[in-house]
Amino acid sequence: MILVTGGTGFIGRALIRHLVAAGYQVRTLIRPSQTSPRLPRGVSVEVAVASLGDLRGLRAAMVGVDTVYHLAGVERRGAAADLLTVDVRGTRALLTAAVDAGVDRLLYLSHLGADRASAYPVFKAKAIAEQAIRNSGLAYTIFRSAIVFGPGDGFTTGLAQLLAVQPGFALIPGDGEMRLQPLWVEDLVACMAWALDDEDTRDQLYELGGPEFLSLREIIQIIAARLGLRRRLISLPPPYLRAITVMLEYFLPAAPVSTFWLDYLAGNRTCALDTLPRVFNLLPSRFSHRLGYLEGVNWRLEFLRNALRRRS
Repeated sequence: MILVTGGTGFIGRALIRHLVAAGYQVRTLIRPSQTSPRLPRGVSVEVAVASLGDLRGLRAAMVGVDTVYHLAGVERRGAAADLLTVDVRGTRALLTAAVDAGVDRLLYLSHLGADRASAYPVFKAKAIAEQAIRNSGLAYTIFRSAIVFGPGDGFTTGLAQLLAVQPGFALIPGDGEMRLQPLWVEDLVACMAWALDDEDTRDQLYELGGPEFLSLREIIQIIAARLGLRRRLISLPPPYLRAITVMLEYFLPAAPVSTFWLDYLAGNRTCALDTLPRVFNLLPSRFSHRLGYLEGVNWRLEFLRNALRRRS
């Protein structure tokens, strides 16, 4: 039995589909909530209800489990995210429950740039969680991923919404030349699933990214062209854009940009181009080849719908 945390998220849903298609029994951990969980449709998956702070609930969720995929995180909540409680203390509680239950292995999804000395909270929290995993005594595989894109992501769909609601222009942090390495979600979860059957990936850390380096400016231009939009890109000093973002998060909690998103864009987020072909024998998809899901959507309306839904 495999337990997946964060299984209702964008990457988690894709991973569960891969694991179930490969014949694994999967259980996903969902936190108590008054709203219905966004489980992958048409997939047979067990559900365990417990928060990462509930050690007793975590132990119950671990019954019969031999492998854990830990994807849960809260940075998409922006300023309301409690990284210490979820990413740090939650990971430690999960590890305690896993060790007590005799789990054999844990696979963890982290970020490129994870570093305990980072000035940015999300990268510091991920690095602390990584260290706890390495010290746990469990066999582990850590994936430091580049920014991930695909249907339902918070990156390309967020940019599409921003492009749609900004009339004739788009604000970008600094000169927009920070380098990213967008990774197609299906390529990421394929590697994560395949690693389960590869003993050479035990107790290893991998940095995964797509097959090309693109600047944020180039990414925005590619998305705008795909949507048939013409937007003038206006550079804004990062502190000013951060102030605007904080205000947006306060008045529109569903705004498709957050302070953590800006942290990710504060520098280059790249790694070696050959890891997926060399380690996983997979040729990753190019960014511009996988954006068909952006077409035919009224992104201005999506922005308004999301804002109203999150604020209710």
